[in-house]
Order: sequence, then structure tokens, then C-alpha cells
Amino acid sequence: MELLQSMIKKHNPSGASTTDKTLTDTKLCKMIALTDNVAEIQISYQPTSRLGPVISSSQDAYEELLKWFPEETIHLQEHFVVLYLNRANRVLGAYLASTGGMTGTVADPRLIMSVALKTAAVSVVLGHNHPSGSLKPSRSDEVLTRKLHEAGLVLDINILDHIIVTTGGFFSFTDNSMI
Repeated sequence: MELLQSMIKKHNPSGASTTDKTLTDTKLCKMIALTDNVAEIQISYQPTSRLGPVISSSQDAYEELLKWFPEETIHLQEHFVVLYLNRANRVLGAYLASTGGMTGTVADPRLIMSVALKTAAVSVVLGHNHPSGSLKPSRSDEVLTRKLHEAGLVLDINILDHIIVTTGGFFSFTDNSMI
């Protein structure tokens, strides 16, 4: 709205009738009506002053991810958590991307990558649990990892790892050459 008001002042500073070379009153009214129907998008980023832990191995990633899975439901339903890291591999934050059922969850790559962009993350670590305790990745786990890796290549955001989390251990896509 501020942009529109500045355009009005620029093109019609006196408020007098406009000429053919400037915006007409009708065009200005239409522009005002359009801006009332369109959401204004603002981008902000306010990191905490506390530096997060450094992720330098799959073990580090597992230990940090495990903190984000609810103890009450880690054996009941799947959760998908993403760690966002800065250039020094320090954790900027974590995002619970999805909570599902007993045998799966749906994580949206667009939401995951939009949070990465919003936090100015240089890299991410993906993590989800298998309530069954199985450390074997499913076909859908592999497909999602590939999609996110490809999106990361386009956006210049590195997918460092995808960890399958259980309370008894973990599986690393990177350690198993799957990324």
C-alpha cells in the first residue's frame, strides 16, 4: 500500500486531474483495489544469539535429531524433523515438518525448502523415525531424499544427511552412500 501511495504522489503530486502521460485516476483506483485483495509478503529473520551445536558427523546429527522426537510417540507414529544449519554446520533451528501415522508420514519438500530459505540455511539434515524400530529405508524414504537433494542442488542448499531415528540407533543415508 505504501508503494502505491508513493506512486500516486510521484505521478500526481498536486492531486490535480492527470494527463495522458501519467497514471489516470481510474488506473490508480484499480491498483488500490488490487492491492487490497493481495497479501503483502514480508520477510524477516531473527536468529537467537545462542549458537547451536555443530553437526560434523552422522552421530552428531542423530543425537541432535533425537531431542526433537517426542518420547511419548516415537514408538507410535512417524515424525519428520529437519535441522537447518549455517555455513559452519551450526544448527540454526529445527522444524517438525510432518507428523503421521504408525506406518508413514508425508513431508512436503516445498515447505522444507521454504523454511531453509527463510532461515538462510546453507545445509539441512533430514530425520524421521520408524515406530517399528526398523532401520531400513523404505522406497518412499529414498524418493523423498532424492527429491530434496535435487531441490537443494537448484537452490544451492546442501542435504548433508537423512537419518532414520530410533531410540536404539540410526541409519544414515550419507554413511551408506545414498546421498
